[in-house]
Amino acid sequence: MRLPRIGLGCMSLSHAYGVPPSPEDGLAVLRDALDAGVRMLDTATLYGGGRNEELVGRALAAVGPARRDEIVLASKGGMAPVDGVKTIDGRPQTLRAQVDASLQRLGVDHIDLYYLHRWDRRVPIGESVGALAEAVAAGKIGAIGLSEVSVARLHEAQEVAPIAAVQNEYSLWSRNPELGMLEATRETGVTLVAFSPVARGFLADGVGDPDRFAPKDIRRNMPRFQPEHWPANAALLPPWRALAAEAGCTPAQLALAWVLSRGDHVVAIPGTTDAGHVRENLAAADLVVDPAILQRAGELIDTPTVSGPRYNAASSAEVDAETFDEAA
Repeated sequence: MRLPRIGLGCMSLSHAYGVPPSPEDGLAVLRDALDAGVRMLDTATLYGGGRNEELVGRALAAVGPARRDEIVLASKGGMAPVDGVKTIDGRPQTLRAQVDASLQRLGVDHIDLYYLHRWDRRVPIGESVGALAEAVAAGKIGAIGLSEVSVARLHEAQEVAPIAAVQNEYSLWSRNPELGMLEATRETGVTLVAFSPVARGFLADGVGDPDRFAPKDIRRNMPRFQPEHWPANAALLPPWRALAAEAGCTPAQLALAWVLSRGDHVVAIPGTTDAGHVRENLAAADLVVDPAILQRAGELIDTPTVSGPRYNAASSAEVDAETFDEAA
């Protein structure tokens, strides 16, 4: 499956980063994004407890069936709120039900790419992937993806069914795919979908003061934004701004250009609630940045220069992707 180099991560339109826009404003962002040329929308069962899929479905209905065929629609299952608690559940019966519910909320007869959102350690990944393979055979989904998995889990899944994409966090300040996944996806013809490619707003120079995050902003629980780590990370921003200016682009565009430079099989799905930022991000796909500047970007912001792990202990326990602690 060939995916657009830059898509739109839709999560922030329904939850995660402070107070989301109203459904009407979120729909306007999506319609503007599609008009601007976005051709991949990424959502999930988890996002807003299904509200995000409903919002994306409204946007697709608004553009009509002819344009629907131009858009890669991606969603995810295997992680959802249950009685208000985020729950990882990769049992086949759960995934079957969640695929059907996603189709209904999105208002479509098929989803182009459907991910196992998290590997459920209680369930062999082959069983979860097998259920998704059934959905492919039934025409409900077009291809199978995995999210936040390790190379070992990717290979286990590939023994059961073809895997089209792996969606793991990847940016200048989260280099975990370089511990094997970047090469494994390249070698096996799998697309690596980089989520949070602008480091949850940090590389877009859009964070400001983390103390001013909304109470439910998920970054409040992320170590890199907390007082013991934030000052060291904030000190990277002035030289980062200067480097983007030297490249003749915005900080967010430089971050995206760096991610895309990691391989032809790498795509990015930055999220935003601002239509102007959507256009800014899309333009990064056509940027030509001096390789020397990209190299300097990679040296300025890298695992040794970034303070703090990407997740706290509870969130780290939910993911299977390689970590630098394991590599040490």
